[in-house]
Amino acid sequence: MSHGSDSLKSIFFALGANSAIFVAKLAAALTTGSGAMLAEAIHSLADTGNQILLLVGLKRSKRPPTPDYPLGFGKSIYFWSFIVALIMFSLGGMFSIYEGVHKLQHPEPITSPWLAVGVLIFSIVAEGISMWGCLREVNKVRGDRSLVQWFRETRQSELLVVFGEDFAALLGLVFALFAVGLTMVTGNPFYDALGSIVIGSLLVLIAIFIGIEVKSLLIGQGVEPDLKKKMIASLEEEEKVAEVLNLLTFQLGKDVMVAVKARMHRCDSADEMVAAINSCEQRFRDHFPETLWLFFEPDNKK
Repeated sequence: MSHGSDSLKSIFFALGANSAIFVAKLAAALTTGSGAMLAEAIHSLADTGNQILLLVGLKRSKRPPTPDYPLGFGKSIYFWSFIVALIMFSLGGMFSIYEGVHKLQHPEPITSPWLAVGVLIFSIVAEGISMWGCLREVNKVRGDRSLVQWFRETRQSELLVVFGEDFAALLGLVFALFAVGLTMVTGNPFYDALGSIVIGSLLVLIAIFIGIEVKSLLIGQGVEPDLKKKMIASLEEEEKVAEVLNLLTFQLGKDVMVAVKARMHRCDSADEMVAAINSCEQRFRDHFPETLWLFFEPDNKK
């Protein structure tokens, strides 16, 4: 689809940030013994792996159609995005909750707490840069929609996943910093363990939201509502089209399949009708280059 945004840039922003953050968090977690910090390190490791999976999905989705797969491989990015959501749920969320519960049962004091604070602040800055890169691409396509509305309507699963991961990471880092701070002030490791559980619960919740949206794309959604309105409006402006009776779309990753049923103005011959339809199809493809397949059915229904 002609999205106007570059998902690849967002993925590389996130990959670089999460790789650096993972190394910093892991070193701090091993030094301090912080459960919240370890949860954040596992989260960053999962996110780093997730970016690699998204890159694999994007590459595979660009393969051309074959006789066995005539509609192409565009939807394969939805499969990999769903795998990312599962990893975020299990390796990120559930492990963090497990680590928090373990720390509650076997509390351990935090050593070198200021190191943990420094790493968390560094991570917030790095994750903030990643979020900035993602939002820059999101803002190119969301128009006047809220972020929530865009999240519900977007057909770019890879951008949706990066946005969800970055959002969860920033909130998780804030919780981790707060948990470590309370532990430093009170000397009670309970808050560190609680922070790990909160972070895990947050990851599970956001992973579920991502999974729900990607599931819809896997099942088979049409194009975004605004784009469908533009397609109908473009067809209605055609000189030979009297009325658009129906327009069906099918999102195939970055590509789209479109089926049009329209009542045409009278043509004097079959050849003239064919020429009119061919002309409509060409202009439609010019306006919407993401259209991989276009089926046009004329009708005389009143």
